[in-house]
Amino acid sequence: MQEILAAAQVSITAAFLVYASWSDYKTREVTNKVWAVYAPIALTLSLIQFLVYQPGELWLFGVSVGVTVCFAFLLFYSGGFGGADSKALMCIALSLPFFPVVLVKPVLIEGLSPLSQMIFPITILSNAVLIAALGALCLLVWNLASKSKSNKPLFEGSLAQESIGKKILVLVTGKKFPISTLKEKWHVYPMDDVAAGVNPEAWRRKLVVVPKDDGRNEMVARLSEAAEAGKIESKVWATPGLPMLIFITAGLLVALCLGDVIWVLVARLFG
Repeated sequence: MQEILAAAQVSITAAFLVYASWSDYKTREVTNKVWAVYAPIALTLSLIQFLVYQPGELWLFGVSVGVTVCFAFLLFYSGGFGGADSKALMCIALSLPFFPVVLVKPVLIEGLSPLSQMIFPITILSNAVLIAALGALCLLVWNLASKSKSNKPLFEGSLAQESIGKKILVLVTGKKFPISTLKEKWHVYPMDDVAAGVNPEAWRRKLVVVPKDDGRNEMVARLSEAAEAGKIESKVWATPGLPMLIFITAGLLVALCLGDVIWVLVARLFG
């Protein structure tokens, strides 16, 4: 029966996260109904498990949930997480407070870290951050390869005068997209802006390392106007802005298969 409960907890968590990730990617919104349905189901399954089969570990369940909720609030109010990301982490804590060893074991022996056995949602989050970092590395390689292939500078015109820090952030979070793509796909955010005007000096470009919804359409309009006037190329820096929920979902799958990847890396480096 414990295996059935664990399978239900894992399956329900994966299903809700996949749906939330898809919704976040397509619309950049996740309705609160998702969490309103997920949370009570997750809590009910966990309470059945702990009250019936592991009553002595009920307090550990409370500790795992409490720590995760505090961490989620901290990330949200510091600007590191969106509302949906924080709610997802809290719901995961209700459903999978500990690694479900009764159902699966990670392929890597060291993957079953002390953290994953005590506060599994934080392990999922650390895996998610690592996957996001690997995505950044892939973008960097892509951009460098594109430069080598085209034999053109990565940052032309006034963009060459931007700081090294801004350039690095753009290289690991974005790539060049046709302006037409920015018009068609609203979830692709420009990291490139230009001041439109008749005076050539007014067409100075700049990098935007923290893209926001506010003013996005105006930025795209300015870039389009500048491209049509022949002041800039038709491709500009932009980021697809993948939602963190996608990485959290991937972090869960990696945790179930491999375990706590960061713990494994540290153990193999210093063990």
